[in-house]
Amino acid sequence: MELSDISDAMDAAGFKVFGGLTSTTAGLEAGGTLILVGNTGVDMWPVFCDEKPDTTDPLDTWTRERITAITDSLHERFSVPIEALFPFDGPPYHPFQRWALTSGNAHPSPIGPLIHTEFGLWHGYRAALHVDADLALPEPSTSASPCDDCTEKPCLVACPVEAFASGHLNVAACTSHLAGDHGEACFKAGCLARRACPIGTDVAYSEPQARFHMRAFFDAHR
Repeated sequence: MELSDISDAMDAAGFKVFGGLTSTTAGLEAGGTLILVGNTGVDMWPVFCDEKPDTTDPLDTWTRERITAITDSLHERFSVPIEALFPFDGPPYHPFQRWALTSGNAHPSPIGPLIHTEFGLWHGYRAALHVDADLALPEPSTSASPCDDCTEKPCLVACPVEAFASGHLNVAACTSHLAGDHGEACFKAGCLARRACPIGTDVAYSEPQARFHMRAFFDAHR
């Protein structure tokens, strides 16, 4: 099995491989390799919509089912054990943000979510595959954070209620705005602070996808 085999299998379902780590670097006791899997842009969205389960957490449910089916297929094909780990399993929760930062492809952003050097804020981590094999990995990225050269920081001033003014998200201010008469623009476009970032605009979520994620955030915090 090679990393490209996993990447090809994930691409077919709209997922994307975001690199990987040795299990030792990832802090896992067993050997092997940890592969980070997620989504960016609109590739995953139509596949999810076609197969969306009727559950209270449809994206998490679908992700588990889809990723598990892919890992089972890869195991059958290559006879290599693979364990799928998910960010929504816990507590205790797996350290996905630490793994992403260690991979070198992601950096902290001024508004909280990690920023990818290529995809900006328009990416998410959906799973990690613990592969019981030492896969060849690309060299970790040494690219600096795109935020370092961003002098204007439009993400910090785009929120209509200045929910990031304190340096972290003011959840109460955000959800109160969403619940009010003027919250529709944020539901339609998704977080306006996120939308203001100039990195990765070509892979920004579509309106239905942005609305889905904003609704999930709102329902979880209201």
